[in-house]
Amino acid sequence: MGKTNRFASPSESVICMDEQPIQLVKETRIPLPAKPGQPELVDYEYERNGTANIFMFTEPLSGWRKTVVSERRTAVDWATEIKHLLDNDYAESDKVILVCDQLNTQKLASLYVAFEPSTARRLVERLEIHHTPKHGSWLNIAENELSAMTRQCLDRRIRDRETLEQETTAWYIQRNHSQKFVDWQFTTADARIRLKRLYPQIEN
Repeated sequence: MGKTNRFASPSESVICMDEQPIQLVKETRIPLPAKPGQPELVDYEYERNGTANIFMFTEPLSGWRKTVVSERRTAVDWATEIKHLLDNDYAESDKVILVCDQLNTQKLASLYVAFEPSTARRLVERLEIHHTPKHGSWLNIAENELSAMTRQCLDRRIRDRETLEQETTAWYIQRNHSQKFVDWQFTTADARIRLKRLYPQIEN
């Protein structure tokens, strides 16, 4: 469950999301365990074991985040996770404002692809999507969370999807317990100055 947002309306929650593909890799030889003065020894050879996708959801102003591992990253996969976010994680929020990149799967129409019209409409009425501008994905805090997860959790070989789910779940639970909220302040006035080159130039 998401924490109370201290900066927005109690009935609204601002959530950032991003996704990241990952190559699953198996060892071809059993690593030699670490000894005093000697780290674990891992053979340079490996075996590819398919791929997976990680969805990252985070509420910067409360310090909450969650990862979800999926086999693929289709419109239906995205819509399924959005439904879970709205119906379970943020069931008490009247509206969820979602910040995400401009991928063709991350749009309201994907909900109608995945669900019956009545269900999709119910979800759409509670969801407001804001896409980051081109070359402005750094505005999405979920991108920072993915970077932290990659450094802290995925800096080694992950052999299968089950292991990936266990490791990423343990990571975000621990991070939720230890991390404070993100002081995420970026106003429209700031955007017009810092992102001036991204705005369209209109000539008379």
